[in-house]
Amino acid sequence: MKSKVYFADTRAESGSESLVEKLYQLFQKAGFDEIIEENDFTAIKQHFGEAGNTAHIRPVFTRRLVEAIREAGGEPFLTDANTLYERQRFNSIDHLNTAYSHGFTPATVKAPIIIADGLTGRSSREVEVNLETFDRVKLGEEICQADSIISLAHFKGHDLTAFGGTFKNIGMGLGSRSGKQMMHSTVEPSIDAEECVKCRECVKYCPEDCIIINKDESYIIEEDCIGCGECVISCNYDAISIVWEASSIGVQERMVEFTYGVLKVLDEKAGHINFITDVTPDCDCPSWSDQPIIPDQGIIAGKDPVAVEQASLDMVNQAEVLPNSELGEYQGEAAGKNKFELLYPESDGGVRLIEYAEELGMGSRDYELEEI
Repeated sequence: MKSKVYFADTRAESGSESLVEKLYQLFQKAGFDEIIEENDFTAIKQHFGEAGNTAHIRPVFTRRLVEAIREAGGEPFLTDANTLYERQRFNSIDHLNTAYSHGFTPATVKAPIIIADGLTGRSSREVEVNLETFDRVKLGEEICQADSIISLAHFKGHDLTAFGGTFKNIGMGLGSRSGKQMMHSTVEPSIDAEECVKCRECVKYCPEDCIIINKDESYIIEEDCIGCGECVISCNYDAISIVWEASSIGVQERMVEFTYGVLKVLDEKAGHINFITDVTPDCDCPSWSDQPIIPDQGIIAGKDPVAVEQASLDMVNQAEVLPNSELGEYQGEAAGKNKFELLYPESDGGVRLIEYAEELGMGSRDYELEEI
């Protein structure tokens, strides 16, 4: 049986047809009110944008979603988890200040922001998944205390996973900082002895006691390391560096497994929204936004994350490219081609992500698209 997904285009000739109101209509049409019970703590998971980024979803849409959740009886809050890299969303204080500077204040969106993995990214919970790569995944503790979730994702390119949409928004977005290290690489970290100041902060957080630091040496016992990433996020002196893996397929699969964990802990009480607008080559994490590669398409919503992701990818691939974009050289010949594979030839265009999610029973790539 085909999964139902709903689509609203960007055309408008009256206030009731504005994209903001179409988002509200999608919420109702997709039956998201049915997943929210009275007094549910309902998370709106979205990216607040790195400082300097201009392509992220704007607060006016978030506020309308907050209103829809309240009408359904829920208690909405906005959430995201801290980043693995050191920029403006590395800890909750900087993260909140960045969100506020982009207009995501409680006064404007009518709901609070709760960073899912706490002040420094250490507030996490291990959730059992028993999948191909992970037996357990590390999620932000606060999302594990929520009752339901609406994923509000910006669908765009990504230099490692080919594209970012529903699965990146939930899986990578709600993994704790050490969880993000687990997703990015299966390579165990190592200590740069010349940079190590022997503060032993990493030793305190290592669950396997496999870090040796004394006056003569600093190293990790490789055969005992489980690659949990706790030492990486503990080191404040760049002596234990973030390990970035080059394999797009591997990161896609691990990200899907983290998404599986989030949806499991929330008992599948989830709705998924992809904004196919400002489809930039890069994600919303850089401190800039490039020219979009295709014209704005609209918004896709549904309860099946696999179908929502597949429909979004299909819509981008069917579109023609914009002449002044990074894919401008393909103008007139890119319709029907995987735009993200054109952007990142070393990737598979994100196809494996959707295939693997379907294999795990998270939804179906076979969908029926209904335009509202």
